[in-house]
Amino acid sequence: MSTAEYKVKLEAFEGPLALLMHLIDKNQVDIYDIPIAVVTEQYLDYIRAMEQFNIDVASEFLVMAATLLQIKSRMLLPKPPAAEQLAEEVDPRQELVQRLLEYRRFKQAAADLEEMLRKREQFIARPPGYFATKIVLPEGLKLDDLIEAFAAVWESAVDEFAFIAREEISVQDKMQDILLLLRKQGGRLEFAQTLIRSGSRTEMVTAFLALLELIRLKRIHIEQERSFGPIYLSLGEVVH
Repeated sequence: MSTAEYKVKLEAFEGPLALLMHLIDKNQVDIYDIPIAVVTEQYLDYIRAMEQFNIDVASEFLVMAATLLQIKSRMLLPKPPAAEQLAEEVDPRQELVQRLLEYRRFKQAAADLEEMLRKREQFIARPPGYFATKIVLPEGLKLDDLIEAFAAVWESAVDEFAFIAREEISVQDKMQDILLLLRKQGGRLEFAQTLIRSGSRTEMVTAFLALLELIRLKRIHIEQERSFGPIYLSLGEVVH
């Protein structure tokens, strides 16, 4: 495998700009006023440490090291006289600062996209549905026709409701029903056969209360062969 095909990727610094930005953040300095001497020395220390651990330093790291040394050298050169300085005064760090600012923007954009991807992975999208039925709108309609049709529908709309009369069944009436039915049926019948009025829930509850009252008065007996099975009623002793 040739050297060009073998590339080392550092988890902490994927490129020289990442390492340089780390040093700027570490020293807590203004990115527009980088202490180039200090940052260059720290940058070179990282490069030497990578070489000591037998890590092949990528060429871009070395190019950045050369750039830092060049900037450092330009800043150490004596400045031109004041008259010439006005025309040629350009900060040697300016290009590097622009590259660092651009790197910071792309890094922030990458972080934002990663956050959006993380949130998007929590949803499952469904493809849009297909509706075969197509509603063909009538042709030749005018706005007045639509308003007139809407007004007709609005005026013809009637609230759909009805009054429900309250069902009045007393326990006494139901007791009489049960006794009368028992006599007609030969003294024995099933509880469900006592629901002879509306068969509503009200009648069922009233019939059950009447059944309990008749048992208390010993007017009837009840039998049930199994749990939740039919309940059979039979006439009991007559109390005068």
